[in-house]
Parts: sequence; structure tokens; C-alpha cells
Amino acid sequence: MQSRHTKQLAAFLAVGACALPLAAMAQSIGYGNVSGGSGSGGSARGDDVSAGDSSAASERGERAGRGGRNSGSRGVRVTPYIEAAQIVTAELSPGDDTLTYSMVAAGVDASIQGRNNGASVSLRYEHRFGWGRARDNSTISGIANGYTTVAPGLTLHAGALAARTRIDNEGGAVLSPLDLGNDTVSQTYSVYAGPSLTTHAGPVAVNANYRIGYSKVESPDAYVVAPGQPAVDVFDDSVSQSANIHAGVKPGQVLPVGLGAGASYYREDISNLDQRIENFAARADVTVPITNTLHVVGGIGYEDVEVSSRDAVRDSSGVPVIGPDGRYITDKSGPRQIGYDVSGLIWDAGVIWRPSRRTALEAHVGRRYGSTTYYGTFAYAPNPRQALNVSVYDNISGFGGQVSRALEGLPTDFEVVRNPLTGGFGSCVASVEGGNCLGGALGSVRSSAFRARGVMASYNLNFGRTSAGVGGGYDRRRFIGAPGTVLAQQSGVVDENLWVAGFLSRQIDADSTVRADVRANWFQSGSGTAGDGTVIGATASYYRNLTQRLSATAAVGVDGIDRDAPLPDQWIASALLGLRYSF
Repeated sequence: MQSRHTKQLAAFLAVGACALPLAAMAQSIGYGNVSGGSGSGGSARGDDVSAGDSSAASERGERAGRGGRNSGSRGVRVTPYIEAAQIVTAELSPGDDTLTYSMVAAGVDASIQGRNNGASVSLRYEHRFGWGRARDNSTISGIANGYTTVAPGLTLHAGALAARTRIDNEGGAVLSPLDLGNDTVSQTYSVYAGPSLTTHAGPVAVNANYRIGYSKVESPDAYVVAPGQPAVDVFDDSVSQSANIHAGVKPGQVLPVGLGAGASYYREDISNLDQRIENFAARADVTVPITNTLHVVGGIGYEDVEVSSRDAVRDSSGVPVIGPDGRYITDKSGPRQIGYDVSGLIWDAGVIWRPSRRTALEAHVGRRYGSTTYYGTFAYAPNPRQALNVSVYDNISGFGGQVSRALEGLPTDFEVVRNPLTGGFGSCVASVEGGNCLGGALGSVRSSAFRARGVMASYNLNFGRTSAGVGGGYDRRRFIGAPGTVLAQQSGVVDENLWVAGFLSRQIDADSTVRADVRANWFQSGSGTAGDGTVIGATASYYRNLTQRLSATAAVGVDGIDRDAPLPDQWIASALLGLRYSF
């Protein structure tokens, strides 16, 4: 096995070296990328061996500030703040508990947007002091993504995520969880970094990048759906790495068509049962211009994808042993077992349509991972104040790698949409750039590797005193488990996650703003133990500036989880009164 992967790495380097004097950038239409301002290299497909457009977005819009205020998208903005609030939560079903908290929080919202640098950060620490039976708890939540130019053509990208999620229904996870003091709440962390290179060798355009990411789920125990049922092996942590290179010339520079070559390598090491994902691919592509704005593209190549793991330690009766953290103990002395092994020819064909700097469509169909694949993107920004973005993806990954990919795909100019009652951020960020939703990536926290297919879309607008946004998507994961291991029982299981979130904000006058947020998440597990689960929530909030730096907040909300038997439905109502001081 080791010799085969050594040969793959050698082939990767060889293709990269040969591609330099070759030709071909598949995307040769001379417009900037309207769907991402950072050129972060995020791919709808995940393992991108086709040419990518790394140019910066030609349009950068204003962002909707807290309460709908506008802030320019250029320059530096840093706003530290402290908060204090009183919160009451009333359980409507299945019980009638009422809990009261005193909350204090500190955070910072920052944005840097310039010619050679771009980044947005939102970080918040919150502690709740429980009254009576309510328990104290602390939460760290934040999201950041950005890039800096190290040298002409060379940029360094990095991002990080800290999110609180609730685990339910066979490993389904949702953001902004209900909090009644139970143990199904976990903390998810993710971070990635890496360089991107864009240069030329004569007429040949060369694009290359490398990313390394780390993700961690802090869950005190494996999640048990119901008494007597087996525990869900919750993801622990993983390290993911990816490298891509592509080189080529545009149509008309050397030949009437564009020709190109590229290669990619992806690896993810998951701590649970020592799982490993390796994916090598290389291909050549051609671009045929039909008109100045419409090109037909195609490619053919080779891939080798392998997913392997070890079994769990078993007792004298053959029962897998679970450690004190609720996860299976890995039998490191046992042999590595292959759960997925596909190699052979890959191909795809598609179109690239860019009629203007404000519209971009890319759609592909082909064969990969041993079956038919679809992927593509659509971005439409009719003006600097609104944007529509759609992405279709298909990849093989683990939970950590999927979160890192979603984080990398975020824009660098965004405003975090936070729940006023929980302090956590929602599924999407507010931005007129693309790739700005995380709901699909956080859909399931099973430890097993999987093939993910899905679509996500978002629309954001900012017109004067009114700002709004809506995002949604569908994520389907088919899990992979090696025969003869404890993961075999999850092999072929399909989890589906459908989610939507939206907000509407209106500035009443110079000092007052009202806002409404809604969210829904439908999770269906293929295991069949817990059935379907639906999470629904809505909040209404009012913001009032008391002085230049001091503001008051009042908010009410309802959140609920509708589940199939044997688990009961759960609904709570919450209310908050608070003050914020911004420095």
C-alpha cells in the first residue's frame, strides 16, 4: 500500500512539472470571480484538479451591520464590546421548567479590507450564571476567514471556527442549540491555513495551493439515541491536507482552444478508529470558446481513492470496547482494513458562462468516485448591495475535512448573523460575496468517512435601512465502513439534512432597529433507530442606542425539536433584556 501512494505522490509532482510548459487554463473568460473575493481556492467539488479562477471579485458590496447599519467594505473596522443581560427560558414541552440566567459576554467584531489583504472576524466569550436549578455554563463562539499577500502572486489564507452544536437523532447536529442543561450540547472547533500561488511562465498561467486543517468535536460521551440502543460514535478530531496544481494557456494564445493539465492530492486522518482518506487525481482539460461569454470545457484523467481504518478493541465476548470518553478504543495492533477503493478513468464536461462581471455560471457532469458526478456554481451580483450564490458539490471526506472546506469557502468580507438569545451564530453569514453558509457541513457528527453530495444557496441584500438574507441547502452523506470492523454497521447508511435560515432587519430611525430571524432544519437518519428530526426556531429583537457607545437589546424567541418516537418533542420560549457597551 505504501509503495502505491509513493508512486501517486511522484506522479503528482511529475504532472505538476510537465504542466508548466503545457498549455491551458480551462476558464479563460476575462471577468473576475463574482462569487468569492479572496480567491481562497475553495472548490464545489472538494478535490479540484480543473483550472480555477483565482482573481479577486470585481464587485465588493457594503455589509449589513448589527441592526441593519451599513459599514464600508474597505479599510479597517475593529469593534470590541462587553455585554450583560438577564435571560429567562420556559420549557413548553415535554415539561414545564423555567430557568433564569444572568449573562456576561465579551467579544470583538473586526474587518480588514484592502488591496492586498482581506479578513473578517467575529469572536465572543459568554458565561451564564444560573439561578436556582439552572447550571452555570460558558461558551466560546467565533468565525474568521482571511488572506494576506506575501508577495506578488503569493497569498496566505487562514480561517477558524468555534461553534456550539446540539447532537440529536442519530448524530445530527444543528447550530444555535436549545439549552436546558442536558448533555447533548457539544463544541466544534476548526482551523485551516495555507498558501496559494498564481503566476505565469510566458503565456502559461500557473495556479497552485496547499491547505492543512484541524477539526475537533468536544463531546463528553457518545450520543445514545434511546435506552438500550447502541451509541453513535461521535467524531473526535482529524487533520486534513490538500494540494492542487494546474497550468495552462487561454484559448487564442497558442491555439484556438485552451489546453491544460492539473493534479490534486487530498488526505484526511481521523482519530476515531484510525481512519484514513487518500485521494489522488490527475487530468488534462480543454476549453472550446463558443462565443466571447460562453465556453464549453471538458477533461479526462485518472484517480485513485482509498478509505481505510482499524477495528475497535474487543473483549473476550467479541463486543467492541468503549473508552471513558464514550468512543470506541482503537485496536492499533490490528491490520488496516480497506472500506473503499476506487481507481480508474475520470472525465467531465461542462459549460462556463460569464456574460458580465456580475454573472457567472459553471456547470459540470462527469464520472468520478466510480459513478456519475455533478458539481458547479452560480453567482449573480446585479449591484454592490445584493448577491445570489448557488453551489453544487460532490466529494469524499470526514466531518473535519468537510468543515474545513466550508470554512475555506467563506468570503473574507462578511458580517456574522448571531442569535440574540443564545449568542451563537447561524447557518449563514451576511455578505454580498459567495460561499457563505455552514449548515450543510455541520449536518452530522458521525465519525465515519462519507461521500457527500449536496447543494447550498444564499441571497443577501442591503437597501438603505433594510437588510435581509436567506440561505438554505440539502446535504446527503453516504457513510463508508470497512467490512469486519465496528464501522461496517454504518457502511451504506445515508443521512440527509435539509436546512434553511433567514433574517430581516429594518432601521426605524437613527437609534432604533428591529429584526426577525427564522431557521429550520430537517434531519433524517438512515439508521432508522430515531427516525426523523425537525428543528424550528424564530426570534424577534429590538435594538436601541442609548448613547454613542451604549445600546440596549430586547428579544423573544421560540425553539423546538419535533422528533419521532421514542424521543419526546421539546419546545422552549426565551426572553432577554440586555445592555452592550462598544469600545
